Amino acid sequence: MTIQLKAKQISMRFNTRVLFHIPELSIGPNDAVYLKGANGVGKTTLLKILAGLLKPSSGVITPKQGGFFNRLCSGAGRKDVIYLHQSAYLFDGTVYQNVVYGLKHRRQNAHDKRADVIAALRLVGLETLADEHVSVLSGGEKQRVAMARAWVLKPSILLMDEPSASLDQESIERLVTMAQDLLDLGSSIVVTSHQANRLTALCRKQWWIKDCTLIESPLLQVIDKSSVNKSAIKHANINQESTYAATSAD
Repeated sequence: MTIQLKAKQISMRFNTRVLFHIPELSIGPNDAVYLKGANGVGKTTLLKILAGLLKPSSGVITPKQGGFFNRLCSGAGRKDVIYLHQSAYLFDGTVYQNVVYGLKHRRQNAHDKRADVIAALRLVGLETLADEHVSVLSGGEKQRVAMARAWVLKPSILLMDEPSASLDQESIERLVTMAQDLLDLGSSIVVTSHQANRLTALCRKQWWIKDCTLIESPLLQVIDKSSVNKSAIKHANINQESTYAATSAD
């Protein structure tokens, strides 16, 4: 079962500076949101507040989130909010140990946990590196380990902060596959990115942080002109066939 996250009168201040004040926002279930805004407007700060990693200056978020390790090691059946940082944060250990860590307190036997971890690593293309130490991985591979660790928890909401920045093409494709899989399961995603890409194309609405507040709007779908032309030709052919049939009948 997925959750719905709501926030009211959220504000963040640094001394006398107001970073933002957001009267209301809501995520999920099965939302896909593209969070936009100029550098320094507070996109990362907002995601961390929603994940429970930062406390806002004022405001209420429901349901309330526990600390980082409470979410990372959530008990059986609990689905929660996971924050995926732009730079992968990995523990000192193997690829497998990093991904299985989030399942540490799940009521699963070792066989089932291993099956879940291997499935996650297969999704991101790192199954054969399960027993390798993370120190030997490339930057893109480390980010894919972080993706697998997030996916294996099946979060209700996955918050992704510039996840495709500095990634190679294969890692971006794996990230898109993972995000689409979570959406298919009914989860929600929120993505920040400086430019539109394959990942933001999954989003159905957008948030703008502008003038110290949040503006929400539907995400306009880009119309493929070639598809429109093909459709027009198809309909024209159908009309011609109908006209010919009617003429023949006469």
